[in-house]
Order: sequence, then structure tokens, then C-alpha cells
Amino acid sequence: MGIIQLMDEPLSNKIAAGEVVERPTSVVKELVENAIDAGSTAIEVLLIEAGLTSIQIIDNGAGMDADDALLSFSRHATSKIANEHDLFRIRTLGFRGEALASIASVSKVTLHTSDGVSGTFVQMEGGRLTEHRAGSLRKGTDIKIDQLFFNTPARLKYMKTLQTELGHTIDLLNRFALSYPGIAFKLTHDGRTILQTSGSGEIKRVLADIYGVAIAKKMIPFEGQSHDYKVSGYASLPEITRANKNYISLFVNGRWVKHYAIANTVHRAYHTFLPLERQPIVVLNIEGDPYLTDVNVHPAKQQIRLSKEKELMELIYETIRRTISTVVRAPVIDKPKPVKKAPTKQLDLWKSSFTVQEPKQPLPDNAAEEWHELPVEKEREAIKLDPVPIEEKLPPLDEPEEDDSPQFPELEVVGQIHGTYIVAQSSDGFYLIDQHAAQERIKYEYFREKVGEIDSDERQSLLLPLTFHYSRDEALRLKDHLDVLSDSGVFLEEFGETSFIVREYPTWFPKGFEQEVIEDLIEQVLTERKVDVKKLREDAAIMMSCKRSIKANHFLQKHDMERLLADLKRAEQPFTCPHGRPVIIHFRTYDVEKMFKRVMN
Repeated sequence: MGIIQLMDEPLSNKIAAGEVVERPTSVVKELVENAIDAGSTAIEVLLIEAGLTSIQIIDNGAGMDADDALLSFSRHATSKIANEHDLFRIRTLGFRGEALASIASVSKVTLHTSDGVSGTFVQMEGGRLTEHRAGSLRKGTDIKIDQLFFNTPARLKYMKTLQTELGHTIDLLNRFALSYPGIAFKLTHDGRTILQTSGSGEIKRVLADIYGVAIAKKMIPFEGQSHDYKVSGYASLPEITRANKNYISLFVNGRWVKHYAIANTVHRAYHTFLPLERQPIVVLNIEGDPYLTDVNVHPAKQQIRLSKEKELMELIYETIRRTISTVVRAPVIDKPKPVKKAPTKQLDLWKSSFTVQEPKQPLPDNAAEEWHELPVEKEREAIKLDPVPIEEKLPPLDEPEEDDSPQFPELEVVGQIHGTYIVAQSSDGFYLIDQHAAQERIKYEYFREKVGEIDSDERQSLLLPLTFHYSRDEALRLKDHLDVLSDSGVFLEEFGETSFIVREYPTWFPKGFEQEVIEDLIEQVLTERKVDVKKLREDAAIMMSCKRSIKANHFLQKHDMERLLADLKRAEQPFTCPHGRPVIIHFRTYDVEKMFKRVMN
């Protein structure tokens, strides 16, 4: 007896705050939702130090009278639902009545509100009322949250950098602006305006405010309807892609939600239109009877359950697919053209089974000096596998010492299969070598070494700098990781609030892929939750090695193949490519003779 006791209200509110108030963005979300529910047409958010010092929300909504202003800070006080049946037809963003109580319990709150008839001023600290009096008659609500988590300092250690915390809030306001284009939103940080929308009601204008005019012009409207649901929004042309699904914004009856299955359906609608592992930019609004949705399944109300989900997925897929199909034709895969047989050359017993196929355009005699860079103890020249010589050329360097490692066999080139696999023989059988995977391994080790030691003497200056544009939250994250990018060879310079320029890049960047490599490295920084220099360098080396390696159906001359195998032998790990696929497969003489019944066993 006497062990179990009721918690007092301040303690229970602090515990509730642990679920509702995770970071400054959580406070902004709850207060902006209240402002939207109050019928506001203009909402201003003012932050100091990303909201950790101060968060102020000013709206022109309905406001509250004196009694409601006090009651709103009580736990589970709400104007949105009166009984359990209302839970199944919720059309407002807030409804639980715990946000203000939770926020007030871990901060210092100042509230000015008026319904146009009377004005009220309320001040609270740590959940306790410190002042209550008459206030201004300006209709609407002005609420300020100071010193968030001042009485729960343990929560502060989980906060990220100010740029990261601000990025979360910018992303949140972007979603609100897309969901409610008829509301004029303004976000100010430390006195500087970061986001401002007109409230004109045009989603495309909001898209331009968030992503820029160039991307907004390439967003296509779509609309579809079934018996239960209506879907509408904007979808990007396939040429506009991102690395993750975070750019797919989903709204159900005006509420921004996260729904894995719907996001996958949107991506599936772009099948055959997008490169592998790329995602579109999509704003998807779903409207339906509130009885078909359950929004009371998550403390932050960001997850939702849907009835007739399968039918909704089909509607989304067909609507977006049909829209994209009208503006872009799916690529047609042509039948491969027949390859003319080249004259065969009689070789020894093993060579008699294969042919050496010469390119249609013979390689020049000095092609062996114009190929690719190698990852050996010292840089060296190498052969070029393209049938047409290119301008890229490395200065001749000293030859490395031969590697007598017994792990890699002594191989004699026999020929090539389908312009993809090199056939070689040794005393114990024959080998198939994937030429793309082989050069990928060679290039990977070269770039891995280069990325690890950025040398100012190996930089190519540009007459016209490359320019890159990003949304505001992306730009903030990039500014936080400029040093990480420079350590990987990407030298970004700020060029305005949301733009960056590159004036130079390392000379060893894959020729012809420089801008693509820079964009891919930036995307990795934006998509990684925790940016690690070592991992970024590793990913950069793998990406560049793949882009610069020979592909399938590329016919080589015999001396090109011999040089490739010699370079492969010097690699630290010649048997797998950077992605883990095998480079070389061995067929033993005994096994071949057994298949032809030359030996019995």
C-alpha cells in the first residue's frame, strides 16, 4: 500500500512533452497547426538561434477570449472534439489538446490573443501561471516561446547544430506552404527572412519559392478521382530527380504525413522513366471522407492509417503514370545490331575455340599511352580502350616494379566474348575476366588514393564556374559541410543564399563527368544523416571508377587486353570490383576435360 500515487500536473506535462516536443521544430509544428485551425490567412514564424532561444508565432486567426486563453494551457483541453464520434471525422490539424500544456511545461511562454472583442495577456513559466491580465485588441494570436528546455537541460544535449535544427524547421514550413498555398507564410531567423510566400493559392508559386523557378517550370499538374478519394498535385519531369524520397510530399486532407507505401507507389509510377535509385519531386494531395482515415496513431500525428488503401494506391499510380506518359515517351530498347564477324586467327589448342575481334576503327599505334590512370605505387600511363582516341592524356611516368604475387595467375590472352569478357589461359585452365569490373577495380584504387590526398597542384581552373542551386534547407546543410566536401575534391563557394559555385576541381576527376560527379557527391552529403569524410571518400572513389570504366560490348585489341590484365595483377584486390562482384572466374582444365568425357571419375 502507498506505493502507487498520482503524478501532479506539472510532472505529467513534462512527461507528455517528451512525446510531443522533441526539438524546436516540434513546437513550431504544433503552434502553426493551431494558427491554421484558427482560420489564419497570414502566419509569421520568428526564430532566434534556430528556436532554442526564442520561437514566436504571429497569426491573424480567430483568437481567444480570456477564459479560453487560460483553459488552452490545461492538458487535454480542446475545441476540436466533443465526444468519441468526433475522433472519426477529424478535419483539423490539432485535436488532442496537449500541445500547449506540454510546450509550456518546458519553456517560458508569453501569449497575446484577442477574438476582436477582448484582449488577453498570459505568461507562464515551466507550466505555472505567472501573470494574467487584459491585453491588446489586435485580432489573432501572438505566442512566444523562450528558453526551450530551460528546466530539462538533459534534452538539450540531443539537439544537433543550429543549422541542422533550422533546416528541420525550414523543411516543415515548406510542407505547410505546399499544403496551404492560400496562407501567406513568413519565416525569419535571427532577423533574416528565409521563406516568404504570397498566399495566392497557387501551388506552383510556392514550388518556385521553395525549389526555384527553373524546377517549378518543370512540374506537371495531375488530378484523378475515384468513388472514395480525390488526388491532385504536381509531379516533376523525369529529368528532375533526387536521391531519396524526402522530396515526395504527401498530404491527406491537408495534413502532411509520412506513408511508406504511398511514397513507393509514387516512385513506381515513374518506372522506366527514371534512372535507377533516383526519385522524383512530387506534391500529392489526397482528399477523402475523414471516416476513411485514422490520424490518431502517432504522438506527432505524422503517421496515418487509411481504409481502402489498395484502391487509393491504384488511383495514385494510374493518375501520375498517365500524366507523365503524356509528356515523356518511355525509352525503347532496340534490338542489338548484328556484329560483323572479324577474320579469325588460328591459335594454339585453347585459342582455336575463340576469336580476337578487332574494332571497326583500329586503335592508333600509340593507344597504349592514352588510356587511363592506375592505382600503383607510382602513377603510370596506360592504354586507352576507346576505339576513337580522346584528348585526355597523362604524362609518361616511371613503370612500377612487377608484382610476383602467386595469388594472381600468369595469364595469356586468348580473345574476347561479346565485347564484354576477356578469355585468358594459364597452365591450370582458362579464365573469364569481366573487363568493366576489372577496370573498375583498377580505377577505384587509383581514385581512392587521389581522393585521400587533395593536392592544390592538381586542380583545373574554370573560365566559367559551375553553378548549383538548392532549396533553403539544403543550402543550410551544405554550408555546414563545406569542409567535408572540400576534403573530397568539391570546392563549393557560397553564391547567394541558396546557390553555390565551383571555380576549380581536381584534374583527376573523370573527364566529361565532372559536373555529374560534383552533383552526386553533394547529393550524398544532403541525404546522409551523419556525414562521414571517410565514407564520402569511399563512395566518391567507387562512383568515379564506375563512370570512367569501359562498358560491355566494347571490342578491344589484343594488346589492350594484355595491358588491362597486367594492371589488374598489380591491384591490391584484383578478384572483386568495388561493388563486390567477381572480376575473374576460373575454369580448371580437369573440369573442362571432364565435361568432354576426356577423363572418367
